[in-house]
Amino acid sequence: MKKNRTLYFTLLLTTLFLSCKEKPKVIDEPETLEQKAQRIHEKVITIDTHNDINVANFTDSINYTQRLDTQINLPKMEEGGLDVSWMIVYTGQDSLTPAGYEKATKNAMEKFDAIHRLCEQIAPDKIELALTSDDVRRINGAGKKVAMIGVENAYPIGEDLSNFKKYYDLGARYISLSHNGHSQFSDSNTGEKDSIWLYNGLSDLGKQGIIEMNKLGIMIDISHPSKEAMKQMIALSKAPIIASHSSARALCNHSRNLDDEQLLLLKENGGVIQTVAFSSYLNTEKHEARADYMKNIYKKIADSLDLKLYERSEIGKLTATEKKAFFADYTKVKKIGDELVITDEKAPPAVNVSDFIDHVDYLVKLIGVDHVGLSSDFDGGGGIEGWDDASETYNVTLELVKRGYSEEDIAKLWGGNLLRVLDEVQAISKTI
Repeated sequence: MKKNRTLYFTLLLTTLFLSCKEKPKVIDEPETLEQKAQRIHEKVITIDTHNDINVANFTDSINYTQRLDTQINLPKMEEGGLDVSWMIVYTGQDSLTPAGYEKATKNAMEKFDAIHRLCEQIAPDKIELALTSDDVRRINGAGKKVAMIGVENAYPIGEDLSNFKKYYDLGARYISLSHNGHSQFSDSNTGEKDSIWLYNGLSDLGKQGIIEMNKLGIMIDISHPSKEAMKQMIALSKAPIIASHSSARALCNHSRNLDDEQLLLLKENGGVIQTVAFSSYLNTEKHEARADYMKNIYKKIADSLDLKLYERSEIGKLTATEKKAFFADYTKVKKIGDELVITDEKAPPAVNVSDFIDHVDYLVKLIGVDHVGLSSDFDGGGGIEGWDDASETYNVTLELVKRGYSEEDIAKLWGGNLLRVLDEVQAISKTI
């Protein structure tokens, strides 16, 4: 009995000793910049406000459910964590005639149809069209990608203002009154090149168009119109405006960018500038040095493959079949050239994500983080080293984290500001 009692106390003392012994502390590893960026990137809603489309990629056999050579498609959006793509109904400028408007209308309708076909027939389980900020959050919360529609150039609207309502009903939530060339509504920024203007800003029809867009709840896009037109839009509009894909002219003196006067007017108006990852709008000298070097490389590759490349000025003269062949050939040649130049020490440096965020820094310092956003102009000439397609979208967030932007600021830059403007535009339309 005594022996059992001794054994009991021995076990009790051993248990007490072990329970009192200090347990090893678990040291949490500090979060790396990359981990922080990944966490933020997965949490915020990422919105790119300008992606061009080609209707040839919206068919049953070739479409955005596949990882095409396009910079934007669903697999690349998934890979890069890009949640929202504003798909663009773009029409180039032609003559200000009924025949020109009719031809342009056909082009615009084909693009509207293509976007609806993707969302409603081809991949409704993967992507859905949003018309409001609530739609964006609902669709994103359901785990699907979001499509929105912007119209680049109101030229196909013709002179019938009721077409603004038609475009709104088709899903258009921003419209630019001109593109590269003066439209029936507005002078273009391209007038700076020859100092030839049609209206010194907006035409009378353009002024009516601003009123119509305010009434409907369509955001007014100032990225392509002239500076004077932009100033008149600010004065006329009862709602905030946007620049869907422009950067800071103080850092890159291109007519497509906004100067400080315009930016301060934009801030006062409550609008937002969507900084664009377009090489020549970020650093013209760096862009041109790289482009000249790559042009020679592309030419050598094309010659070796017995393919013909055209100058930009020649493309407009090609037939639809010739254009299709050219773009397929160019994509092939560019891909080979871009891979070759990776190990080429003589190649001039490319405009990159750091150059892009330099513009964001400048804009935020001048007008505040509440008035700045992000865009790419993918498949319309945009794309830079580090963000050359949607699969590389995380790199933008990483650079923002490296620059010291908070999660709240990054959420605003990636789309919060743009959705805030959309909400305000739509709210104001209900009061008119």
